[in-house]
Amino acid sequence: MVAIAGKEMRGYLGAPSFYIIISIFLFISGYGFGWSPATYLESSIQGFLEWSQFFILFLGPALTVRLFSEEEKLGTLELLLTAPLKDIEIVLGKFFAALGIYALMLFFTLFYPLLLYGFGHPDPGPIFSGYLGLFLLGAVFLSIGLFTSSLTANQIVAYVMSSALILFLWFIGLAEGLTGDQSFRIFQLISVSTYFPAFGRGIIDSNGVIYYLSLVIVFLFLTLRSLESRRWR
Repeated sequence: MVAIAGKEMRGYLGAPSFYIIISIFLFISGYGFGWSPATYLESSIQGFLEWSQFFILFLGPALTVRLFSEEEKLGTLELLLTAPLKDIEIVLGKFFAALGIYALMLFFTLFYPLLLYGFGHPDPGPIFSGYLGLFLLGAVFLSIGLFTSSLTANQIVAYVMSSALILFLWFIGLAEGLTGDQSFRIFQLISVSTYFPAFGRGIIDSNGVIYYLSLVIVFLFLTLRSLESRRWR
C-alpha cells in the first residue's frame, strides 16, 4: 500500500497538470480570502472556506479520475491486479496518495491564517474546525472520484460521472427548501452541504464527522467491489 501511494504521489508531483490545478486552487481560495469582509472585520478564514468548498467540488474528480482509468487505458491495470497485492491495498494506496496531495494543497493555504495572526487576533477554534471540515469534505469527494475511475477507462466519462454524483450529494438538500415539505428532510440529512457550515463556525459536529467518514468508507468499499469484479471478467 505504501509503495503504491508513493508511486502515485510521484506521478502527481511529476505532472504539469498538478501545478496548474494547485495554482488555480490557490488563486481562487486567495481571492475568496482577500475579498471577504469577514477577513478584515472578524479576522476569520470564512471567505477562504466559502470559495474553497465550491472549488473542491470539481477538484476531487480532477485529482482522482486518472488513478484507475489511466491504468486501464495504458493496459497496466491487469499487471497491477495480477501482482501479489490485495485489492484493498491497491485501493487504499491510491486513495491515500490523492488524500496526501490534497493535504499538501491545503498546507499551502496556511499562509492565510498566518496573515491573520500577523495583523489581528483570530480565534483558533474556527480555523482548526474549518480546515478539518475542508479536509473531510475533500476526502469524501476523492473517494467518489476514485470509485468512478474504477468503472471506466475514459477519464472524461469518469470525471462527468464523479462530478454529477458530487453535485447531487451537494444540492440534494435544497429539495426540502424548494418544496416546503418536511417529508423531504431526509434529503437534507444526506446532503454533504448540510454539515459543512458548522465547521466554519468553529463547531466540530460529530454527526458531520461520522457522516463524512461513512461516505468515504462506503465509496472505498464500492471501489473495492468494482476492482474485484474485474478479476472475474
